[in-house]
Amino acid sequence: MNLLAKFRETALSVLPVAAIVLLLGLTAAPLGATVLARFAIASALLVAGLTVFLLGVDAGVEPLGERAGAALTAKRSLVLLLGVAFAVGFVVTAAEPDVQVFGDQVRGVVPAVRKIPLTVSIAGGVGAFLLVGILRIVLSLPVKATLLASYVLLALAAAAAEPAFVGVAFDAGGATTGPMTVPFVMALGLGVASARGHGEGGFGLTGVASVGPVLAVLLYSFLLPAPGAGPAAAAEAAPEPAGLFAPFGAAAGHALREAASSILPLFAMFLFFKRFLLRMSGRQAARLAIGFGWSFAGLFVFLLGVNGGFMQAGAALGAALGAKAAAGGAGAWALLMGTGLAFGAAIVCAEPAVWVLSERVEELTDGAIKRRALLAFLSAATALAIALAMWRAVAGFPLWRLLLPGYALAFLLMLRSPELFTAIAFDSGGVASGPLTSTFVLSFALGAASRGAGGGNDSFGVIALVATMPLVALQLLGVLYERGRRKALGPARPRPEGETA
Repeated sequence: MNLLAKFRETALSVLPVAAIVLLLGLTAAPLGATVLARFAIASALLVAGLTVFLLGVDAGVEPLGERAGAALTAKRSLVLLLGVAFAVGFVVTAAEPDVQVFGDQVRGVVPAVRKIPLTVSIAGGVGAFLLVGILRIVLSLPVKATLLASYVLLALAAAAAEPAFVGVAFDAGGATTGPMTVPFVMALGLGVASARGHGEGGFGLTGVASVGPVLAVLLYSFLLPAPGAGPAAAAEAAPEPAGLFAPFGAAAGHALREAASSILPLFAMFLFFKRFLLRMSGRQAARLAIGFGWSFAGLFVFLLGVNGGFMQAGAALGAALGAKAAAGGAGAWALLMGTGLAFGAAIVCAEPAVWVLSERVEELTDGAIKRRALLAFLSAATALAIALAMWRAVAGFPLWRLLLPGYALAFLLMLRSPELFTAIAFDSGGVASGPLTSTFVLSFALGAASRGAGGGNDSFGVIALVATMPLVALQLLGVLYERGRRKALGPARPRPEGETA
């Protein structure tokens, strides 16, 4: 995809959110000229950074994933395939910009958490369950059985964990599936599945891999002391640098270090594959290397915008609307939840990873699953999720009251939904929570919670809710699709290996 198309894609993801923030910041929830000006600059940096970053992903990361998946399968060594799958999952997740931002946000409200152990836990979880997902593809195991077993294990760990960390853990699962991880993981899974002759079997790998970080963070929480009063831990904020551009200057060094620590391990993996696994010409290798360079530059600009003013505006807007809702009044609650609905509808249809997934789905199903239908169901589901997250953030009730019914309904629909739709639904649950959700929307929820009854780390869970709703919506789409197909008495489409009639 060329530069102009990438720019349009990322602009469409950021500008609707920017318009909503500027409208509310000038009217119902005044944020001040300086905050709004920084937010406008940060939004421009996000558009530029994501554009360059995704160009690099297309040129370097995605081709590397497809080549590696096909080459590893051709080696016919299950041990080698699984070992590399774990390493790939670990390195790519550590390179994910959403994970870097998420680690800073968690550390800000849960002082006992350290960023490096948290990042290692998240990356290790993705690596372990990417291994499980690849093994499922190789052995042609049903995706429904794999997901059910994984979530049973997850439920047992969540029941034993400290409740304050459950929201953090489930949010970690959504934060891993951003613009770096999703293209690589999908490419790897589809490469392995295509090499074995059943390309559609590659769907579901992102959904299985998303379980790993949740379980890993829950296990990591067992090593931490029980949290104290949540709001007190997050009450003090670091003083902001004076001047319009000062926060960007202060964030530049941090953004540069984060970008380098994210991309360099992935580039080292590329050099390893080039030396020992992949055969490529000097021109092909140079193109992939240039792609990694673009990814590094884009990630630096992206993180500069995120830390320089984007998240701060989200937190300030959430605090302003949350304070109004906490003070009472149906109008204030309607404004808060309506803003959540608007953010959800605007964000999901333009998340870069959502576009990657929807293109793959329409292509590999020969148009049987229309992109517009997929985006419409995802948009409605994400809008509802963020509205509910805003309600919970201010009201302060436990996260399980929303998550448990959502997952219960998702697994009930699994009984009727075609297996391909179930795989796509669980993949979509991860990709719907991309960079804008993990940066702006989470900051918005944290700001709202700081003025409500929830407060502190209990406000985590918005990414988890965004990741849950598509499981219901897209499986419901699958049920409707299957019912319509049977009514039309059309020829049955070939089912992915492992699916029963």
